[in-house]
Amino acid sequence: MKDLYQGQRAMRNMRRQAMQRGVIAVLDIGTSKIACLVLQFDGPSQFRETDGVGPMAGQSNFRVIGTATTRSRGMRYGEIETMAETERAIRTVIQSAQKVAGVRVDHVIACISGARPASYGLAGEIVLPAGKVGEGDVARVLAACEVPDFGRGREVLHAQPVNFALDGRSGLSDPRDQSGGRLACDMHVLTIDGDAASNLVHCIRRCDMELAGVASASYASGLAALVEDEQELGAACIDLGGGTTGVSVFIKKHMIFADAVRFGGELITQDIAKGLRVSHAVAERLKTLHGGLEATGRDDREMIELGGETGDWDTDRRSVSRADLIGIMRPRVEEILEKVGEILDAAGFDYMPSRQIVLTGGGSQIPGLDALASRMLGQNVRIGRPLRIQGLPHNATAPGFSSAIGLALLTAHPQDEWWDFDMPAEHYPARSLRRAYRWFRNNW
Repeated sequence: MKDLYQGQRAMRNMRRQAMQRGVIAVLDIGTSKIACLVLQFDGPSQFRETDGVGPMAGQSNFRVIGTATTRSRGMRYGEIETMAETERAIRTVIQSAQKVAGVRVDHVIACISGARPASYGLAGEIVLPAGKVGEGDVARVLAACEVPDFGRGREVLHAQPVNFALDGRSGLSDPRDQSGGRLACDMHVLTIDGDAASNLVHCIRRCDMELAGVASASYASGLAALVEDEQELGAACIDLGGGTTGVSVFIKKHMIFADAVRFGGELITQDIAKGLRVSHAVAERLKTLHGGLEATGRDDREMIELGGETGDWDTDRRSVSRADLIGIMRPRVEEILEKVGEILDAAGFDYMPSRQIVLTGGGSQIPGLDALASRMLGQNVRIGRPLRIQGLPHNATAPGFSSAIGLALLTAHPQDEWWDFDMPAEHYPARSLRRAYRWFRNNW
């Protein structure tokens, strides 16, 4: 575990140095769009009470000084399919954001939405010889967690302690300086496909940028779309993106589960294109302007002129009713929600004290989605817009920017992870994550 530990600490130090210099960029590389936010850090001494929205905005010692988006290229299911096209799109969006900000950015933090994420719950326990919990004891109990074999090619993305227990007193978020004889810990580990992550790292490096961290898009979306009470009492965030639908479950302000479905809004667009025999661009426009999931009697009479959408009245005089369009979209959305329901069942979501579901992402803006999701998933469902942060333009406050905004919040105020503690050398786990050591050492 030593190389993974040192690699992650090196990334944290790189992020800290970039923040001290004052400027860092966050990059949300999705299947349908790539968004870049340039953040300027004023330092804690510059904190103003009017900044941000309470504690979830990290008491806001940063602001957005540059934003840019572009259509994603070379991406499929949240993973890089064509390296050259993705590199060109990343260069375009970073240069546009730098031009708006008026500064040069050297360090970037990215989030990944695909790569087949998988969650594991680990547990460890140690005896406290001093009868009091110190910083080293927290590191020792994290190292004492039994690490399973994650499988070939799997790499660790997040390793977060989510609960501590001291002599049977559970539910402690920070046990340091408390007295006791035995310390136990529960840790959530999120792994991803190593090849997909390596492709992302390589692509960003080809853009002449220094990578200061990688995070899960599902985790970032949950941070942006869930309010503080939902994170505390228990909630699931469903991020409907273009190529994937991410699912993250939070309780006690910690992410305890994450997964993704390899279906998204892009499949809905393809269904419309095939069903109506129109181009992909026209299908996307039909979905955005006329789409929905709940058909009424009025929708049978509301006709959509396909020639008007294409701008070619002479060759395409066809028209379809909005009810027909809804009939194409609804089966695919139902399939996505069924997959999400299976993931939530596997995560034990029904046993949580509060079972709030928050829909976010670009796909969540389809009219009628919240009502359909409430019926299919059987829970309280709402559409979640990302939290407002200082300097963010109005056109970047839509649900489709939840991942980018959540990544900005995570960049400014990251949660403690396993590599934030000084690990005793004799307590490194042995062989289970040796592949992960090598991967982080080679890439960071």
